[in-house]
Amino acid sequence: MDVQSDEFSKAQAHIWSQVLCHIPTATIKCAIELGIPDAIDNHGKAMTLAELTNSLPLINPSKAPFVRRLMRILVKNGFFSEQQITNDHIAYGLTPSSRILLKNEPLNLRGLVLANLDPSHMKSWVALSEWFQNDNEEAKTAFEIAHNGKNFWDYSAEDTEHAEIFNEAMASDSKLVSELLINTEYKLLFEGLTSMVDVGGGTGTIAKAIAKTFPNLNCTVFDLPHVVANLESMGNLEFVAGDMFVKIPPANAIFLKWILHDWNDEDCVKILKACKKAIPEKEKGGKVIVIDTVIGSKINDDESIKAQLSMDMGMMVDFASKERDEKEWASLFKEAGFSNYKIFPKLDFIRSVIEVYP
Repeated sequence: MDVQSDEFSKAQAHIWSQVLCHIPTATIKCAIELGIPDAIDNHGKAMTLAELTNSLPLINPSKAPFVRRLMRILVKNGFFSEQQITNDHIAYGLTPSSRILLKNEPLNLRGLVLANLDPSHMKSWVALSEWFQNDNEEAKTAFEIAHNGKNFWDYSAEDTEHAEIFNEAMASDSKLVSELLINTEYKLLFEGLTSMVDVGGGTGTIAKAIAKTFPNLNCTVFDLPHVVANLESMGNLEFVAGDMFVKIPPANAIFLKWILHDWNDEDCVKILKACKKAIPEKEKGGKVIVIDTVIGSKINDDESIKAQLSMDMGMMVDFASKERDEKEWASLFKEAGFSNYKIFPKLDFIRSVIEVYP
């Protein structure tokens, strides 16, 4: 290839931009951990560099001059705004992206950032090529290659910090999904139901919101014994311990939020069969509500598609599972004995809602 050609120049720029893409993400993590969004929010208006620097937990004063360079790339990537105050002074303000990284924002995505950039998680990506070349059948994922044979769940059980970061990410996501389900047209999914089981519902963030919105709907959070052990049932909300691969409590509807993408096809069929046994016939209102990614489902913007494909790789690296397109979902539902399904294409940036009927 001619090094002076436009083709070479564009290819070079493409490679550089992809190779360096970890740097912007690392600066977002740094901004959260330094408390930059919160400092500006607490100030009540845009902050000059000096004001911002003085508010940050910089133990060594020699680090202060480097804050400007950190802010420069964060501004360029849309996380903060920049206002020229005088010829020598710039003030930094919040943008919509940094506002959903604030501690006091109920629907913040701080947990999502910190979980995906956690060192134990990043280590798995370094091991990806080794996993492809490894012939050890016991090491099913790149995560296991990176962590001496421990799978994601075993590692989380031993490393409490890792578990806390992951749980925070899932909790913040559940708050977001709750908001989308009960304050949009998706509220119709739950009208007419008398009972629902939220499988893998954790501390019950989503079920609590649904139970509050629909006081005549009995909501059950069904999760592993250690997850629900100390959680107290109240009103129309109940916590039940069990194993979704064995038996799911009976209800009009079973709710699965980001559960199936953690498992391979064989395990998904087992879970779905357990769901089918737990619900009545379609004519009597029985259904399974799935919140998950449907790759390419009427989503035309490039950013969403890239995010879906990146999520698919993440599932492969951590769990040896995957995100699925409509054809793959249809195959699972058919094998599990369901008669039909309906996809609501866009719950949020990357996920859809699927109603599955017995």
